[in-house]
Amino acid sequence: MTETTIRANKPNKLTLHGRQRKRCLFFLPTWPSAWPGVHFRFATAMPDDFSDSALVLVAHGSTLNADSAKPAHQHAEELRSRRLFAEVRVGFLKQQPGVDGVLRGVTARRVFIVPLFISEGYFTGKILPAEFGFRANDDKSFERVRQDGGQSLHYCEPVGTHASMTAALLARAGGVVEQHPFPHAPKPGETTLIIAGHGTAKNENSRKAIEQQVALIGARREYADVQAVFLEEEPRVESCYELATTRNIVVVPFFISDGLHSREDIPMKLGEPEKRVQQRLTDGKPTWVNPTERHGKRVWYSASIGTEPFIAEVILERVREAAV
Repeated sequence: MTETTIRANKPNKLTLHGRQRKRCLFFLPTWPSAWPGVHFRFATAMPDDFSDSALVLVAHGSTLNADSAKPAHQHAEELRSRRLFAEVRVGFLKQQPGVDGVLRGVTARRVFIVPLFISEGYFTGKILPAEFGFRANDDKSFERVRQDGGQSLHYCEPVGTHASMTAALLARAGGVVEQHPFPHAPKPGETTLIIAGHGTAKNENSRKAIEQQVALIGARREYADVQAVFLEEEPRVESCYELATTRNIVVVPFFISDGLHSREDIPMKLGEPEKRVQQRLTDGKPTWVNPTERHGKRVWYSASIGTEPFIAEVILERVREAAV
């Protein structure tokens, strides 16, 4: 099993340590383990004081799937309960409350805007900075801090590019096999790990976060192979059967929410009939049964990364980095 300690020795410095251990526990200040065998610790040298600040979480959202908004509201509620910020708000691109009015009425001296997105791509690099006044549409680069009257607005890095995502992906992959070992749990060395992302032709950076994780995890040589697949770019999700070099495949969706893409699109592209997926959604059941045999492969499919409670800690890290 893997022990991963994430320490912020200074508010803007993060160190990630990983080592193999026979057995370890998993601790976070506010919630119990969801990933057996992985130990996360976020610690700062000084207490957080954002009592003069507002936190604004911005996410994609969807009018087609209510679950898309759940992680944003979940993490916002957790951070409100800690009373670290004067105010915590949530805004969405594709549903209400919208990002166009999320700053209206905010009077805090500092405002930290944290994108709940996986990559520094089309939405986080272009749409959101323009929406919040950090860049004009034709700007090739922009500053992440701007003044607006008496307010200082800080546009933070997206949560998905944070260093802790490597350990999170590994924990998801190991966890889904451990929870569903039938007929037996294969070793990572007997398994191909597939990281599924969105991808888009609108911005080449969209896939970089996924490809970076593939390189980092592949370099650890824990899995027989590690591959990236995408919904809207090549290689496509459905090609994972050809890409896999082993009979066992673990697919981890690198998405913030368990919404339309992760609960419907990817399972169907992996071979589940649409009618069956829709029936399972109606019945409140998982849309993929672990493991499932397809094309001579045995496939495990995990939940999305962004639904885990530890994302609240990543949000705080992004704020600390921007506050310095």
